[in-house]
Amino acid sequence: MDDVDLALILALDCSASVSLEEFGLMASGCAAGLRDPEVAAGLTGGPAGASLLALLLWSGAGAQDVLLDWTRIADQVSLEDAATQIENVPRIVRAGTTAIGEALAAAERLLTLAPARATREVIDMVGDGRSNDGIPPAPVRDRLADAGVTINGLCVLHEEPDLLETYRSEVIGGPGAFALPCQDYQGFATAMRQKLAREIAWARRGRVG
Repeated sequence: MDDVDLALILALDCSASVSLEEFGLMASGCAAGLRDPEVAAGLTGGPAGASLLALLLWSGAGAQDVLLDWTRIADQVSLEDAATQIENVPRIVRAGTTAIGEALAAAERLLTLAPARATREVIDMVGDGRSNDGIPPAPVRDRLADAGVTINGLCVLHEEPDLLETYRSEVIGGPGAFALPCQDYQGFATAMRQKLAREIAWARRGRVG
């Protein structure tokens, strides 16, 4: 497979703090973000003309599952197909604890299975709570950052108002890393669109903005 500009993993929290309704808002919000014209153009507008996208659901230790395997996004048809799959993704990961380090390790393994070389690799960690199970996230974050992988965060603050600070100190890392707040799941789609647009803008420039 030809090289791509961006390999992006969307890693969504399925822990017990996320209700079925809130999970649905996450899934539909991710799909809406991908369909945004700016985001859609960015995924296919770089030098390679394509990106890779995967979806990882996670909760406690040993509870991670890839629900959308690596998919090449090279035109509107492939993007819409991926967005539809994400929008309708079943929540098959059990609603357990919050193992962010384990989720990062699963994303790390998934990156090694990417079918094409990417100019930039990004893991989108989405959650509403700090890690309370499994391996600590910081050492995995550091290892990924040292390898040039960017880990960004989208923090839903409805239960833990200080979660953004936790993500900044323990979760995000790598070139151009950032974390954005989202006050509640009702605003998730807007926050995800902003996050994707910011990530893709950096990928298209080929540098940290």
